[in-house]
Amino acid sequence: MLLPGKQRSKLDETEDRLFYEYPRFVTHVDEGFIDRLRGLYSDRLSVNSRVLDLMSSWVSHLPDDRKFSHVEGHGMNEEELARNRQLNHYFIQDLNKDPKLPLGDREFDAVLICVSVQYLQYPEAVFSEIHRVLKPGGVVIVSFSNRMFFQKAIAAWRDATEAQRVKLVESYFNSVRSGELPGFSVPEVIIHQSSIPPVLQMLGLGGGDPFYAVIAHRQI
Repeated sequence: MLLPGKQRSKLDETEDRLFYEYPRFVTHVDEGFIDRLRGLYSDRLSVNSRVLDLMSSWVSHLPDDRKFSHVEGHGMNEEELARNRQLNHYFIQDLNKDPKLPLGDREFDAVLICVSVQYLQYPEAVFSEIHRVLKPGGVVIVSFSNRMFFQKAIAAWRDATEAQRVKLVESYFNSVRSGELPGFSVPEVIIHQSSIPPVLQMLGLGGGDPFYAVIAHRQI
């Protein structure tokens, strides 16, 4: 097992559907983070590709000047997903109850998870499914900051430093195997952190959200 049982636990063990029952039409990171994410998507996502936006919301932060052949959304709140104009289609599913995606093998060129990976209780199962639905050579981009719904993040994430969280996401990719071979390429890590000390950031004296992205490709 990738994580011991206690590391998968949440402070709020009520059903996730209750927590996400009401829409939250807010962005969970600042504009600096969003600008970096859009730039990363512009660099790494190909024109006319098929994109799966897992654990999405009312906005996907995809670049407006990029045309995709299809963007499939997934989330927990239908009102949020229905508001997302970048999605061509979406489905509702609690991945902590059922990680099996209702999607075909090798169906997507890219899979995205933005500021949500910390809520997965069975990440090895979800990343195995991501590998299944991704085309050979397809890219996965997992982005996150230091914000979270603390009560819904798993203990392994809550108790970790930011550097340890990067290693945790890398381990999710590394847990996927295709026979004797790794299912994903060696993960690439991108980090942008503020040069302003955290104590000054907490006082509101500049800084901005740190930006982390872990990127890997499905092995052919």
